[in-house]
Amino acid sequence: MNTRAYLGELLGTFLFMMIGYASISAVGVTDPPITGLVVVPFGFGLGLMAAIYAFGHLSGGHYNPAVTIAMILDKRTTPADGVAYIIAQIIGAIGAAAVILVTISQDAVAAGISAPGPGVTEIGALILETVFTAIFLVVILTVSKRSPGMAAIAIPLTLVAIHFAIATTSGSSVNPARSIGSAVIGGDLSSLWIYLIGPTIGGIIGYGIYKVTGADDEEASA
Repeated sequence: MNTRAYLGELLGTFLFMMIGYASISAVGVTDPPITGLVVVPFGFGLGLMAAIYAFGHLSGGHYNPAVTIAMILDKRTTPADGVAYIIAQIIGAIGAAAVILVTISQDAVAAGISAPGPGVTEIGALILETVFTAIFLVVILTVSKRSPGMAAIAIPLTLVAIHFAIATTSGSSVNPARSIGSAVIGGDLSSLWIYLIGPTIGGIIGYGIYKVTGADDEEASA
């Protein structure tokens, strides 16, 4: 049992989500209001960066069940450790949402619940979450294999870009733990299935693309 690694995933996810969830609650309370399309993407991206630097050395810094599933498929993580990682990630995300509930309000948590944007169907959101999680995983798997020294920068910046792209359409989760935390504590599970299924399938597809393109070939030219 790799207790330190599991604790790293729990604390890292908690840190990541605390910054992300809190950034959502900050939107609209300033005078004049600040745009969420600037604050929230950087909140989650920089939160991920902080978590990677703080606890990534303990566990590898997954902080996302879709990432863990892809790492299991790539044999970088064992299935037993993967299950423990995912449990730790969910606990960390729920814990972060609970802190927002206690210190601010349930409305602040509810504002971060992942849901399709205006005019976007549930199936449309599902497709977007699947596609962009696949993109995210290709980046994560590739950079962590071929340029690990750049991973702590490239991965968070990719998450920022993804938020810019789909925050107003699918809600830009690409992380089941992120959506579970806000949905459970915010009290609305109605759209959660989208953010469980889409990122999970997207993670598997991303792994498939990573393998097919030979990005895991250490002898391939960079």
